[in-house]
Amino acid sequence: MTLIGRRGELAAVERLLDRAAAGTGGHLVVSGPPGSGKTALAGAAARLARARGIPVIRAAATGPASAPPFWTRLLDDLGTHDAPGSGDGPDGDGPDGGGPDGGGTSPGDGLAELDQVARLIARGGPRLVLVEDADRDGAPSMALLNLLAARLGAGATALVVTARDPLGLTPELRLGGLAEPELAELVADLPAEAVHAVWLASGGLPGPALALAAGLAGSPAAGDAVAQVALAALSGASFLDLDVGLIRVLEDAAERALPPATRARVLARLARELLGDASAAARRRELIGEAVALARTAGDPGTLAEVLDCRLHALWDPAAADERLAAASEIIERARRAGDAAVEGRGLFWRFTALCELGDLASAEAALTAYARAGELAGDAEAAVVVLARQSMLATIRGRFDAAEDLAREVVVRGGRAGLNDTGRLAGSLRASLAALRGQAADLVEPWQALARRLPGHFFEAAAARTLAESGRGVEAELELERLLPAVLAGSGPRWLGVAADLAVVASLAGEPAPAEALYEALLPYQGRLVVWGGANTITGPVDDYLGRLAARLGRPDRAVGHLDAAAALGRRVGALPWLARTLVARAQAMTARGGEGDHDRAADDLARARSIAGRLGMNGVLATLEPPADEWRLRRDGDGWSLEAGAETARLRDGRGMHYLRALLAAPGREIPALDLVSGGAGLRAPGGDPVLDDAARAAYRRRLETLDRRLDEADRVGDSERAAALQQERTALVGELRRATGLGGRPRAQAGEAERARVNATRTLWAAVERVESAAPLAGAHLRASLRTGRLFRYQPAPGGPARWRV
Repeated sequence: MTLIGRRGELAAVERLLDRAAAGTGGHLVVSGPPGSGKTALAGAAARLARARGIPVIRAAATGPASAPPFWTRLLDDLGTHDAPGSGDGPDGDGPDGGGPDGGGTSPGDGLAELDQVARLIARGGPRLVLVEDADRDGAPSMALLNLLAARLGAGATALVVTARDPLGLTPELRLGGLAEPELAELVADLPAEAVHAVWLASGGLPGPALALAAGLAGSPAAGDAVAQVALAALSGASFLDLDVGLIRVLEDAAERALPPATRARVLARLARELLGDASAAARRRELIGEAVALARTAGDPGTLAEVLDCRLHALWDPAAADERLAAASEIIERARRAGDAAVEGRGLFWRFTALCELGDLASAEAALTAYARAGELAGDAEAAVVVLARQSMLATIRGRFDAAEDLAREVVVRGGRAGLNDTGRLAGSLRASLAALRGQAADLVEPWQALARRLPGHFFEAAAARTLAESGRGVEAELELERLLPAVLAGSGPRWLGVAADLAVVASLAGEPAPAEALYEALLPYQGRLVVWGGANTITGPVDDYLGRLAARLGRPDRAVGHLDAAAALGRRVGALPWLARTLVARAQAMTARGGEGDHDRAADDLARARSIAGRLGMNGVLATLEPPADEWRLRRDGDGWSLEAGAETARLRDGRGMHYLRALLAAPGREIPALDLVSGGAGLRAPGGDPVLDDAARAAYRRRLETLDRRLDEADRVGDSERAAALQQERTALVGELRRATGLGGRPRAQAGEAERARVNATRTLWAAVERVESAAPLAGAHLRASLRTGRLFRYQPAPGGPARWRV
């Protein structure tokens, strides 16, 4: 028996079965992406076992939510209802009680019970136990598999486990795509150019390849085979990733002579698939322009609907929400005329996204419901997962955090079962939104930075910068702001508005006024809208909230209050209590800074309302802003100055270089920062050692000249030329003086006072001047800083007793 391209894997299965037949149990894990042939290999293992007379027991780890755990089904299939812990296991050491069918301890209650189940399954034999999709059933199943693998030597049970992701349970076989010659054996009826296209588009995975081949074989006269593959293949990339194989097939198809409608669809899909290439904006515009023109000329409503859908993906102008809404209506109408339910569903989803952007969440939810119904009628499992994710997002922004968490978990389960490429990212963004609103920003820094490394060019660093700023790491956030801002201001795309909003948070908390001014101007055209990321899996609040924070940072309290009034009204209208709480805090601060008639009372009302919402929802970040811990002191930018909160002392301090030095030191307690780093605002700089006053060549030349002068002085003395001797002696005295100034102890060369020395002197003077201003406004805080700051070649904040447990800067 052979499986194409899987000879080595089959040999490993045969060795495992031979060991079981000889009385020694063991296990083998087979992992790989959907369509890689795991199920086929498991079926081959079953046939090989039966050929040896070995009984086979299969149990899929996945099942309906109401189904019993797979290990209970395994025990039933093994023909035993021995309770784990009933006392009759190999070691007789289980606790008293019932089993899977009884009323006692269940297998999932702890590792001891799972170990008893593992003993029962492992003993006896020979037999082959197949557990498929093991990584879809949660932690208890994985714990049982690990225990079972450790117990298999007690009997002759051979265990073969399949999983999508590696389990770390060796030995493990990882299935990937077949080589092109191997795939050619699998789809032998196709012509060579079609085989190559299928291989590229499927990544060599047998499942997708066979599905594509079946579509081609059913319609040999339907047109160009390469174009058919290009249009039929499912993308293997998640959002903003690139499916390089599919792009190669599409580019190949685009070079062929095709009918106008087919060419329009090929060009449009190529433009859509290139969305993940941040450098391909101009090419996407060119491709989609030609595609739309061809589709309108062709006069086929289905083609035009599909091309318009691709156009929205490929261009995704953040300013074009109204255009997206109009295009969605046209897509829906054209798709209905063509009878294309799938494209109609995509039009309904675009309507949902555009309505979210425009702040009309009630209408957006109606569009999402219509999309869900369309997906149900079409049997679209992926659409159901997308709807669950958006329902989780809507629950989050309305403060139903527990419901949002439950829905996010369901996204993971159902997305995995549907084989949705974006499942991990969907669930990750949902969890990130929840964590941010609950005040757990510090936990998000590393995941965002990892995503930025994996997907360069899409500004995931901005989300990391925001989390740095919100978790008190303002200096690092400010550096990210400086690095990212020029490229973001020149950018566009599905994530642009969210990226600009994230940087707006950083600019409102840290840095100079110029970035805040630039971001204010960039975001101003979007006032009245919501900050929507891509397909609305993440929405991070009203644009006016961010504009208000920037205006406050720029010292424009009237504008700040106006924007925050609009943001609060939108938050109340859509029932977004978490957004409302954050906006109320920002508005209270802006009104306090403005100090107009009635502002104090309004600010107090806002803070009381924000405290009530945050307390009931568990928004610890907002609560910490309202009621900072007693052991935390704060130094933050406030308009064109600084605000200091140090226990019972509060002060407003004017801006200056010394305040920036102070903030950098407070942000890194105990860490030594070179003076040159401090004054440059950077990190990792190294001060030059300082050039010697005279280099080796100059000193040698001076000494040679002294030897010459000594000889000439002797000559002048011998001939009695007193004038010449006086001139020579004057030159010699000057040379000796220069050498003395250039020579240190022991005759070593003396170095100049270089950049590091100048930095030390300037930074020391500037820092202590800032501390003196603090002492004048907040004496206790000033005394603590004077006792805690160390200056010199290296600067350090080493907290002295009597200060805070931590600073938030």
